[in-house]
Amino acid sequence: MDKMDNMKKNAIIFDLDGTLWDAAETIAPAWNVYLESRGLSLRMTPDDCRACCGKTLTEIAAMLFPDAEPAWREGVIEGCCDAECIPLAKTGGRLYPGLETVLEALRKDYFLAVVSNCGLGYIESFFSGNHTGQFFDDYENAARTGLSKGENIRLVMERNGIEQAVYVGDTEGDQRAARQAGIPFIHASYGYGQVSGADFTVRQVTELPVILDKPWFFSYNNHNIVG
Repeated sequence: MDKMDNMKKNAIIFDLDGTLWDAAETIAPAWNVYLESRGLSLRMTPDDCRACCGKTLTEIAAMLFPDAEPAWREGVIEGCCDAECIPLAKTGGRLYPGLETVLEALRKDYFLAVVSNCGLGYIESFFSGNHTGQFFDDYENAARTGLSKGENIRLVMERNGIEQAVYVGDTEGDQRAARQAGIPFIHASYGYGQVSGADFTVRQVTELPVILDKPWFFSYNNHNIVG
């Protein structure tokens, strides 16, 4: 990742799954190999994995193993997350069309970061498997800090001296995180979730530069957030 230019005080902070990539086709078989190694009957489809995206590891564990002891089920999910990072770090996931071109253009003028509720190593796998680390100035996740997504957004902003930012995500949880952080929300409607009341909506990632290129965007939207 590049060192931030001192002039880049406006930030675009991204969710990962359903916003920058769809890695479910790689994740599902990795989880299933691990689950089988634990002697468990549960098997995941790519759509099952997509349904887990945006949730914390604790929430995923409770959803998949509602009757199990919390420490045990969370350990299983942590094992699944470790397993998925191995193939993702090598071959990556499916980037949304036009993403690399968009990121290359945005990084010239904006501080770019990723904030996700994912496990340890997951964002790093996105960087290495898809060669995307060059585009981003910082990243954070719930597994590393123990904080909510909204708190992690603020953490990234504060430690980098960011004055104004926008969060781009695909779920209601992402919108709540943006509200918690006190910044505008752009809904990536091409992703996994449905959202009502977003400040802006993009139907494909290539629409982002059009919205963000408005000279009034940050000055207006950071003081007129839809609640």
